[in-house]
Amino acid sequence: MKRILELTVNGEVRTVLTEPQRTLLEVLREELELTGAKEGCNVGDCGTCTVLIDGEPLLACLTLAVEAEGREITTIEGLAQNGRLHPLQQAFVDHGAVQCGFCSPGVILSAKALLDANPRPTEEEVREAIGGNLCRCTGYTKIVEAVLSVSHALNTGGTK
Repeated sequence: MKRILELTVNGEVRTVLTEPQRTLLEVLREELELTGAKEGCNVGDCGTCTVLIDGEPLLACLTLAVEAEGREITTIEGLAQNGRLHPLQQAFVDHGAVQCGFCSPGVILSAKALLDANPRPTEEEVREAIGGNLCRCTGYTKIVEAVLSVSHALNTGGTK
């Protein structure tokens, strides 16, 4: 039996009619047409479906949509503001950390959660924060450099 859900996604309340067993990933992609979160392994191993729920990186493939009701959901689509990329998104472009791009949304959101909680992470802390996000293209070095560059900018007068 379908249920009406009110989900706050990227600061906007969205209403969907869906089955209670549907995952947040399915609802985001199929009902709300927010396709930044990707379906990779669908068992919680790859991190391509990572979104922020109340600021914490969670796997949308393992989260039922009903569990996200009443919570703040942020997808990669919600980071850019006024037509400008979020500093993390821009840093990924500038540092060549985006190759095929499949993992990038999940990695960027994991990095955002880290920088929100710890604006001065060490390289080891960055690697730990993105450890649940698999990337087969970059080898992580450029990703870590991109995240650390944003950390440096934040701590020398830049903005988040």
